[in-house]
Amino acid sequence: MPNERSTLRDEPLGDAWAHVCVDMQKLFAPGSEWGIAWMPKVLPHIVRLSERAASRTYFTRFVPADRPAAAVGAWRRYYRKWAGMTLERAGRDCVRLADELERFVPPAQVVDKRVYSPWLGSNLHAILRSRKVNTLVVTGGETDMCVLATVLGAVDCGYRTILVRDALCSTSDSTHDAMLTLFSTRYGEQVETADMDEIAAMIS
Repeated sequence: MPNERSTLRDEPLGDAWAHVCVDMQKLFAPGSEWGIAWMPKVLPHIVRLSERAASRTYFTRFVPADRPAAAVGAWRRYYRKWAGMTLERAGRDCVRLADELERFVPPAQVVDKRVYSPWLGSNLHAILRSRKVNTLVVTGGETDMCVLATVLGAVDCGYRTILVRDALCSTSDSTHDAMLTLFSTRYGEQVETADMDEIAAMIS
């Protein structure tokens, strides 16, 4: 994405920041029913940041229901549609991180979740607070689903939130673009957008 669309504020990251990489898993690799065609294009940017800040990196992983009947409420209908992506059918290996990212764990940490948001049913917020983190640099996918839930939860928790535009992906170009516009306008006081080069310059 072009730099002129950045909304990064002229403020240092400081030392209290973390990288939250959302759901870059085999589950969403091209070829899967949930495959994101341009996931391979953003992975090099995520690798670049993870290499420079492995100890600050938290990889969230979306863990599907074991089977449709094991899901709760409306999730049951969801998994009836996507029965092929349940753990029973897809296998537990699908939850693993993309091969390019597994090598960063440890020191990077993995946070598993059963829903779009990493703030529900996980200890992510507690871990970040224990490390006195006040700023999140967010990468991953999908921009209009799990990244959206991650960002809105981060805003609610009071974190300075920076989205790395060229390290985000979605199966839908139109809603990806719409979400970035939404974040940089309606949420402009709480959410910033930047390119990886800008982030790299801030942590070099």
